[in-house]
Amino acid sequence: MRVVSGSCKGRPLKAVPGNQTRPTTDKVKESLFNIIGPYFDGGRVLDLFAGSGGLGIEALSRGMGQAIFVDRDHKAISTIRANLEACSFSKQAEVYKNESERALKAIIKRELTFDLILLDPPYKKHIIENLVGMIVENKLLSENGIIVCEHSSDVTVDKEFEDLTLWRQEKYGIIAVTIYKHS
Repeated sequence: MRVVSGSCKGRPLKAVPGNQTRPTTDKVKESLFNIIGPYFDGGRVLDLFAGSGGLGIEALSRGMGQAIFVDRDHKAISTIRANLEACSFSKQAEVYKNESERALKAIIKRELTFDLILLDPPYKKHIIENLVGMIVENKLLSENGIIVCEHSSDVTVDKEFEDLTLWRQEKYGIIAVTIYKHS
């Protein structure tokens, strides 16, 4: 696992120890960012279910200004912090050990909005619709923002959420990436 492009291109990233986390492959990460970017001029990213932090760190490397990383596993939190330190992004990032919905409620109280929201929940949980609904209902996505959902390719997700529509969907074997933006 490595940073694919940007200011930290080629920098290796640590994986979360154990088999509880499924890191996004470099191939999928590169393809995803080529679709949504490939580079950014500032902005805020939320990496929910962050695992090693690879997706959020890729966004920072490609020009996002700030990031919030959330994961419920203490090993993941330690790995995210180590990867941020290795890329010199610690000052641009906040890292929280929390459940996804509780984290979103805390973010709602802070009245934050995001230009990019990355959702990569455990495939078996099927909670993408609930999370996107919560994000839309509480206006956590900026006007030109994008939500990227990684899920199993055999799962069908909703095409619309109020003013969000499915913009693009790509399949990479057993993995699918669904991208939403404002209509």
